[in-house]
Amino acid sequence: MAEDSFGRADSKNAFEMRRKASFSKLTMGGQAVARDAPGNATTQQQKLWELMDSYLATDKHSIQRSLVNHVEYTLACTRFSLDDETSYRACAYSIRDRLIETFNDTNSFFTEKDVKRCYYLSLEFLLGRAMQNALVNLDIEENYKKALEEIGFDLDKLYEQEHDPALGNGGLGRLAACFLDSMATLNYPCWGYGIRYTYGIFEQKIVDGRQVEHPDYWLVTANPWEIDRPDVTYGVRFGGDVKTYRDDKGRERFRWTGGEIVEALAYDYPIPGFDTLNTINLRLWKACPRKEFDFHAFNQGQYLDAVKDRQKAEYISAVLYPNDNSWEGKELRLKQQYFFVCATIQDALRRFKKKSGRSWDELPEKMAIQLNDTHPTIAIPEVLRILIDIEGLDWDHAWSLVKKVFNYTNHTVLPEALEKWPAHLIEKLLPRHLLLINDINFKFLTEVRSKWGDGDHIGKFSIYQEGDSKMIRMANLAVIGSNKVNGVAAIHSELVKKDLFPEFVRWFAEAGDPQKFVNVTNGVTPRRWIHCANRALSNLFSEWLGSDSWLKELNMTQGMLNHLENADLLKQWQGMKAGCKERLAAWVEKHCGVKVDTTALFDIQVKRIHEYKRQLLNLFYIVHRYLKLKSMSPGDRANVQKRACFMGGKAAPGYFVAKVIIKLANSIANVLNNDPDTKAFLTFCFLPNYNVSNAQIIIPASDISQHISTAGTEASGTSNMKFVMNGGLIIGTMDGANIEIREEGGDETMFIFGALEQDVAGIREKAKSGNYPIDGRLQEVFNTIRSGRFSGGDDEATGEFCGLIDRLANNGGGYNGDFYLICADFADYVRANEQVDSTYKDQKKWTQLAIKAASSMGKFNTDRSISDYSNKIWRLQPAERPAPDQNTLRQRSHANMRGAPASGGPAAANGAAKAQANGPAE
Repeated sequence: MAEDSFGRADSKNAFEMRRKASFSKLTMGGQAVARDAPGNATTQQQKLWELMDSYLATDKHSIQRSLVNHVEYTLACTRFSLDDETSYRACAYSIRDRLIETFNDTNSFFTEKDVKRCYYLSLEFLLGRAMQNALVNLDIEENYKKALEEIGFDLDKLYEQEHDPALGNGGLGRLAACFLDSMATLNYPCWGYGIRYTYGIFEQKIVDGRQVEHPDYWLVTANPWEIDRPDVTYGVRFGGDVKTYRDDKGRERFRWTGGEIVEALAYDYPIPGFDTLNTINLRLWKACPRKEFDFHAFNQGQYLDAVKDRQKAEYISAVLYPNDNSWEGKELRLKQQYFFVCATIQDALRRFKKKSGRSWDELPEKMAIQLNDTHPTIAIPEVLRILIDIEGLDWDHAWSLVKKVFNYTNHTVLPEALEKWPAHLIEKLLPRHLLLINDINFKFLTEVRSKWGDGDHIGKFSIYQEGDSKMIRMANLAVIGSNKVNGVAAIHSELVKKDLFPEFVRWFAEAGDPQKFVNVTNGVTPRRWIHCANRALSNLFSEWLGSDSWLKELNMTQGMLNHLENADLLKQWQGMKAGCKERLAAWVEKHCGVKVDTTALFDIQVKRIHEYKRQLLNLFYIVHRYLKLKSMSPGDRANVQKRACFMGGKAAPGYFVAKVIIKLANSIANVLNNDPDTKAFLTFCFLPNYNVSNAQIIIPASDISQHISTAGTEASGTSNMKFVMNGGLIIGTMDGANIEIREEGGDETMFIFGALEQDVAGIREKAKSGNYPIDGRLQEVFNTIRSGRFSGGDDEATGEFCGLIDRLANNGGGYNGDFYLICADFADYVRANEQVDSTYKDQKKWTQLAIKAASSMGKFNTDRSISDYSNKIWRLQPAERPAPDQNTLRQRSHANMRGAPASGGPAAANGAAKAQANGPAE
């Protein structure tokens, strides 16, 4: 078979890497088409250039003009009856105009410099609201605030009109979002890729104390922050057959044909950097049918069949993490993963090929792909497939390139949480990929056998997990096919090497790659989690440090340690914290109907509901505290530290135990908040529908936060970092990033309890033999819950609560019902809570500890994390776009760069000249 001008072995039959509208324009005759420069432009093109040669100005009048233009021309609304929702959308489109300018010019700059790029593949991106983040990073928040005030609108109220994008669930997605912010801020040429979910994971409502899942209609009105790209679509195949043929050189080749093809349609979300002119991109894919409408079926009266293809396609990008307790759910999840991976890989390789004269040997020098957990791992055989089947490379050559391009981040130390897929499911949906996985596995195991021989180690190396149903272990595939593998905290990275992949660590070390497994500790961005979430604290830092430079150099906050004895600082800090607690108390009263005493110690645990995160341990302690208060005289109660406890998080729809924990939490809260004897000293509230925007209210209010996973189970955690950055202390175990946070802040800034990781296995073995005593105070808690005291007459709930407790208490005879050691750690947990109470009573000491902890968090900035990824893994160089006017000293302010003085004037009206023309969609 003849090759095409790109050397594609199967160009006649392949649809891969062909954009429906624009691929041919960018690759005519096998040569990338250069973008016309002004000097070579026609008269008409020159005129177009001149019309776009300056940036939008950011003075008050220009902003106001932009707003009213969008009200009338984009939204088709009248200018004389504006409400907050319409004003929000007009304001968002106005900001997006400015984002698009920097986005286009950044892409043009990356293309001109032919930079190495990194593509970050994640099934989740928990972005949070975009408006404030964009204004802060562009440094035009104050401009917009003043412009809106003059026409009668409050910018802070407009922020509340924005619906959180339903694109993630927990720490995995929030980490990815923070990473994008830091990638842009540090000028790295990176893009994120994921799925544009129509309904997200779900909106959590609490009905009769139980979680009820509702679709999250975040796209019910047009999303002003996204740019739909109808010209950027790729075909994605499922099912079909694999046929063999011989090419012109007599080599056996494979062709994947038939099956079902859906289209992946791109939506772009510009991500602006802070203190830079760079804006990068998050590209999300929506699933669309290749055949929109079956007119024949419609004419035959088969109306549902006429839109069947559309419905089947749209299911793919409808919901994040569909319940996989059924076979259909598993199939849909695998479809989701391959869908976004296939479109992403085509997009990335098409971009690589745009430059004429490329050799495939350049691929590792121009592209790095980071797999955020195992969800995108099918990308490894997908790139291999395209290089071999479409581009005509030999197997060994293609595989050598693949192994240099990919990198894998592990996010779990729980072996049961490592993703596995039934081999026959992959064979059904992705038959060519199963053949390639078999090839990868065979060649790797052959190499292992040649050096180490046969033995038990072969089963541990194999991508296949043997059993009644053969399973494909995606983590093994990710390790074998990646250049680097990283954990996300120091202890986690050691556990990855010691417990999960010890054989791989030894193998690659002996093969000459001892640095294949590395650590990159997680972080969070202080721009969102301090400056946006807690402006009072941000202003306090800037005042005492002399500038806001700490927003990029978070280590500068250590300067606060010089003022720990300053009474004015302590007073300001306490005022900041009081204001945050009042804001949360108002939110709780509005959304939960519970009044909270803001002079109480605020104790918060918000995260996904999961047994290893041990929300149950917290609940049992709250019941213990309540019972202790009930047993006291009124006089004794008056001497007890008042505490307001909060818990929040979502349970996966199919996770029964987690849902029972939520029911138990709400049942306990109902009793505590209505007990006249104790409610002045102890309140408890379950915070519904925990998301990024709610977190920005909840986290700054904490006095103490709970990070109490069983040692050795939490990979890192990032909410712990956010809480401490906002001046809250931690009660926690020696697990995940808690260990490093404690090292940075000092032992006294964290209330540590519980078994250490190296002791956990021994405790479990003792439990199996029946040597597992239960503390008398915990037994009292168990008996009280079993009695139905918190069930409100609901026999079903009582039965569920007893089921939880019975399992925890069932130890011995070779069985360990309390796998996460709630009973083992309870007594020490009570001690740590008592230490919290006694320390909090000394408000000067507590405030000093909070300042010390918050000021020691420089390591946990995602700017540091991304620098580590770039230096250790991606080998990426920053590519900062220069200011348009090289003769003007670059300022941090986006407005200053454009010559827009506060009072307006000619410079503001005309803006600054653009450096280069906008190009076509990347």
